[in-house]
Amino acid sequence: MIAEDNAAQAARRVKMVVFDVDGTLTDGHIYMGSDGEAMKSFSARDGMGIALMHKAGLKSAIITGRQSKIVENRANELKISAIWQGCSDKRQAYIELKEKFSLTDAEVAYVGDDLNDLPLLLQAGLSCAVGDAMEEVKQHAAIIADHNGGNGAVRDIIEYILKQQGKWDSLVESFVAKPRVDELTQ
Repeated sequence: MIAEDNAAQAARRVKMVVFDVDGTLTDGHIYMGSDGEAMKSFSARDGMGIALMHKAGLKSAIITGRQSKIVENRANELKISAIWQGCSDKRQAYIELKEKFSLTDAEVAYVGDDLNDLPLLLQAGLSCAVGDAMEEVKQHAAIIADHNGGNGAVRDIIEYILKQQGKWDSLVESFVAKPRVDELTQ
């Protein structure tokens, strides 16, 4: 994990993590069938990270340029707090998101991989890139994940945030202390 000096302080203020989808929550491959989008690949580790983040009291959102029933299904499965799809310019969705949840820029972490993510990376309090993000995106990210999009990058970033907020150890302990784990979807 590459993190700028000011990333730890910014991570402690985060109340919501906002994700791009293609190339961030997925590996960026879009499988098309005769009826349109047929399949996307999501990481179970990223899913567990999102579930842990929710358990720790943080919220989540998706802002993506594409429209996909697959993304809607995954977001519902993970209990993502809000989803905006079909956003060619993600800035309006970001404004609506902050208003809906009464958040400031400093309270938002944004995770992206490509050029259309730059406006939100430049505005969010904590800018995060997946390991295989475009170089121009990495240049503006306070955190760069060790893993690539769709392969654990989101989990890397969530763990970093939760560790900076002092919540990680108690989440791990909850798996050791309890014989049964409730409401965590991968």
